[in-house]
Amino acid sequence: MGDLPSLVLLVLFLLSAGVIWYAGIRLSDTTDVLSERLHLGSALGGLILLAVATNLPEAAITVSAALSHHLDVAVGNILGGIAAQTVVLVVLDVADAGAPLTYVAASLSLVLEGALVVAVLAVVVMGTQLPGGLHFARLDPASVLIAVVWVAGLLLLRRAGRGLPWHEGGDAPDTQPERKGHSKTKKEAQATSSGIGTRRAAVIFGLAAIATLVAGVVIERSGEEFFGRLGMSGVAFGATVLAAATSLPEISTGLTSVRMGDHQLAISDIFGGNAFLPVLFLAASLISGRPVLPDAHRSDIYLTALGSLLTLVYMAGLIFRPRRDRLRMGVDSRTVLALYALGVAGLLAIGG
Repeated sequence: MGDLPSLVLLVLFLLSAGVIWYAGIRLSDTTDVLSERLHLGSALGGLILLAVATNLPEAAITVSAALSHHLDVAVGNILGGIAAQTVVLVVLDVADAGAPLTYVAASLSLVLEGALVVAVLAVVVMGTQLPGGLHFARLDPASVLIAVVWVAGLLLLRRAGRGLPWHEGGDAPDTQPERKGHSKTKKEAQATSSGIGTRRAAVIFGLAAIATLVAGVVIERSGEEFFGRLGMSGVAFGATVLAAATSLPEISTGLTSVRMGDHQLAISDIFGGNAFLPVLFLAASLISGRPVLPDAHRSDIYLTALGSLLTLVYMAGLIFRPRRDRLRMGVDSRTVLALYALGVAGLLAIGG
């Protein structure tokens, strides 16, 4: 990529972003269809498979960056992606013409999902303080513990999905009338009425996955080279431009969920993806041959704290359920937007 003109690099970056947008939508839709038809949603293996499938752009970028030993881009994309994807909830709040998003989606299960994000990020911070030589067979304690905490969290959330010992199973009054995930069932019914069988859905899933993986590699390589020529560091690029580009499918699928009245699923998809992203540190360590987190920069720890802070704001929104909105946003979304803007400014200050 280093020999290509800047204009070509920019075109490649924009084309890759477009492919990630379109393929990500198809990937998400077919994942929902296959999940319903193969009954993957309630099984632990299915939850893991779905988490990987819906985060393929980030997975491709992490693998590409690890292979090229550009670990700062991988770390910045993962941790910056958590903050950026949380801001997607602001977009969904604005798109919903009714009450604030957290009011209509309030549920203790969603609060638990947010707590899992914060717990995983706490382990990330712990991992940055460990010595780099503390590893065995390409495995380091922090990345392994992140994966263990994530799987344990999935088990608890699976248990919570069957009901909590609270009034109405932990759902607040006046929330969405239909159960969480009903939009997946409707998507499957629409696919059936359109004549899309399971085999065709699987083929579309596979093609979309391949396109997403290829586009993820191209967008990382072309974007890092192009924006590097503009003076942007790898951390800043990964945490802002790249993270925003890979969040495009989440915006589209979240808007679809909100339009179908599945507000809880819209928030759950964001929290679920954010909880999974740090698990990619395990893949980065295995591929690069050394622990990633001990080499984290101040900016990486800063992004981790930013992601936790934004998540906590929405957790508070789910508990306090703000009813009034301004500029089509609840107070939690306005707070997140302001904190993210300040956070990006602070990130640029750290990077000089």
